[in-house]
Amino acid sequence: MRRVTLFVNGTSKNGKVVAVYGTLTDLLSVASNKLGIKASCLYNGKGGLIDDIALIRDDDVLYVSEGDPFIDPQNEARVASGLHGAHTDWLTLNIGGRLFTTTRSTLVSKEPDSMLAHMFREKDVWGNKQDEHGAYLIDRSPEYFEPILNYLRHGQLIINEGINIRGVLEEARFFGIEQLAEQLEVAIKNSQPPDDHSPISRKEFVRFLLATPTKSELRCQGLNFSGADLSRLDLRYINFKMANLSRCNLTHANLCCSNLERADLSGANLDGANLQGVKMLCSNAEGASLKGCNFEDPSGLKANLEGANLKGVDMEGSQMTGINLRVATLKNAKLKNCNLRGATLAGTDLENCDLSGCDLQEANLRGSNVKGAIFEEMLTPLHMSQSVR
Repeated sequence: MRRVTLFVNGTSKNGKVVAVYGTLTDLLSVASNKLGIKASCLYNGKGGLIDDIALIRDDDVLYVSEGDPFIDPQNEARVASGLHGAHTDWLTLNIGGRLFTTTRSTLVSKEPDSMLAHMFREKDVWGNKQDEHGAYLIDRSPEYFEPILNYLRHGQLIINEGINIRGVLEEARFFGIEQLAEQLEVAIKNSQPPDDHSPISRKEFVRFLLATPTKSELRCQGLNFSGADLSRLDLRYINFKMANLSRCNLTHANLCCSNLERADLSGANLDGANLQGVKMLCSNAEGASLKGCNFEDPSGLKANLEGANLKGVDMEGSQMTGINLRVATLKNAKLKNCNLRGATLAGTDLENCDLSGCDLQEANLRGSNVKGAIFEEMLTPLHMSQSVR
């Protein structure tokens, strides 16, 4: 049995030792499988074409070609050695199916520590895969790679309209081009609006809640929750001072001892919410719905709604024993069947307010405006001492 060493035409690296058997066609088939090419002819070390398998001797070194003329590997090595220092040889990259032709110097010089520089500083050092035309295959996005290649060519970051700058940033990080990545991060930061006032969603807020102990105060002062669904959440002791909670869904939420001072609750739905000991001084709850709410704390801590704007609110059936509504505005509000025992309503605007069926025992209405107020079906009589200073 004879054996030979096979090399790709023009190279003297990564040779394969194979056994010689059968015909020349059989040997070419073995060469194709071993070297990963479409072998069509064989040359000996002096460039002679072998057209008969009988001409092959044991331990011969043969060069396999896909049909191109013989290339002396020694001459090729000398040429490569001469170009090694200058890195000016041309190459083609196949990025996601799109071809980019550039020089080795471009990929190596600007960012010498990048992945691209390591891939192409030395020929075949990474064993880069090539397509049938010899282009180096890289499975990345061509539209994001183009600005990176141009940056390596002339050092300027230029991104055409319609290309997502974040995609270019990810490519720069992938290829390890750190200086370009820093420029892109600055560009993205500068392109964003100075302040983000977009409302916080339920999903985002729940994530904050889960990361905070129940006895710790969560600072939500001045935040925007406009239109958010916060129903049935445990919101005890949270600081919502001056927060925007307009049109929020807070039904059956637990707001015990929360601070809603000067908060915007206009149009919000708080039906069935637990508001024991809540602080709502000067808050704006105009047009809100607070039906069946519980403001009554068994421990004696009183809810404070002093100076609040409660125009047109619906608080029907709420428990408000001892609540402080001093100088609050309840014009056109619905307070039917509410428990207002011991409530402070001094100086409160109750014009056209529906208080029918309410329990106002020991409530303080001195100085309040009760013009047009409805006091039908009162549970306890209203004494003059309660309303006249």
